[in-house]
Amino acid sequence: MAILAEAVAAALIVLGAFFLFVGSFGLARLPDMMRRLHAPTKATTLGIGCTLIASMVWFAGVAGDPSFHELMITLFLFLTAPVTAQMISKAHILRSARTQAELPPTGCDAAWATMPRDRTGDAGGQ
Repeated sequence: MAILAEAVAAALIVLGAFFLFVGSFGLARLPDMMRRLHAPTKATTLGIGCTLIASMVWFAGVAGDPSFHELMITLFLFLTAPVTAQMISKAHILRSARTQAELPPTGCDAAWATMPRDRTGDAGGQ
């Protein structure tokens, strides 16, 4: 049982390291902010998740001490990373005039993923 747990943990660590490398490489090499945001939120989240689950498998299978802290951290990470990415992308859209100009019209009075505009054109109606 210990050898199987070590093999599964090792495979998850290697898979996690691959995802972490891809996410870090994408963060460093992609050309603009919106594409750079995609790499860490997807690949790096999977990499950290694989590494944490590998730790959970190893402690349960080899050390005989099951731990669910890693599972809770993984779930928290999987829940918060997309929300954080969405908030950063919304802030980028609101702050970048060039990005706003490149977006197609929404077909309503609201801009892309923002508050509705009032009659003067200011966001938020204030």
